[in-house]
Amino acid sequence: MICVVDYGAGNLRSVTNVLDVLGAEYKLINDEAAIRAANKIVLPGVGHFGQLAAALDQLEIRQALIDQIKNGVAYLGICLGMQVLFANSHEAPTAKGLGILSGSVRKFESADRSVHMGWNTLEATAPSRLVKSLPADSPIVSELFAYYAHSYFCPVVDETVLTTSYGDQFSAVIEFENIFGVQFHPEKSGDFGRLVMQNFVGI
Repeated sequence: MICVVDYGAGNLRSVTNVLDVLGAEYKLINDEAAIRAANKIVLPGVGHFGQLAAALDQLEIRQALIDQIKNGVAYLGICLGMQVLFANSHEAPTAKGLGILSGSVRKFESADRSVHMGWNTLEATAPSRLVKSLPADSPIVSELFAYYAHSYFCPVVDETVLTTSYGDQFSAVIEFENIFGVQFHPEKSGDFGRLVMQNFVGI
């Protein structure tokens, strides 16, 4: 059973619609007990880093998420749900992320526009279980397009397996053991997005 964290994210219904199409069993959760009982967690997210961090504290689920991730429960963070894996973000300097990954989420400064919105390609840097049907050395990977909508980005770290460039190069997909994150929106990324979600469902 996949547990989708409902903290009020605007893309929640779009994410669950994809799970419905895939025939995956899931439930919406927003309390500590449900998170500690979960065997697979999805944290979708759009909006402001500080608001998400505050919601995790208001719902009193921050530590439960950290514990479950460290205990090996499969976690997929989508967009802001991936960014919150890091220690902090320049979007809300006083807010704390989950601190699972080291580094800071930063604002686009090298691009003509600060908002990265629309379709962009991905480049594989390591094998990926979320994109496991496409080998990391396949030229097809660089031709894949995913849909993005964000102004802040995750740095390229050891856990990065696919990158995208928009002025700055950033992590498009991170994977490490049971931890998964995608900066793009799989629920808006057509067949590729459904592949990513299907592969997570099968992990």
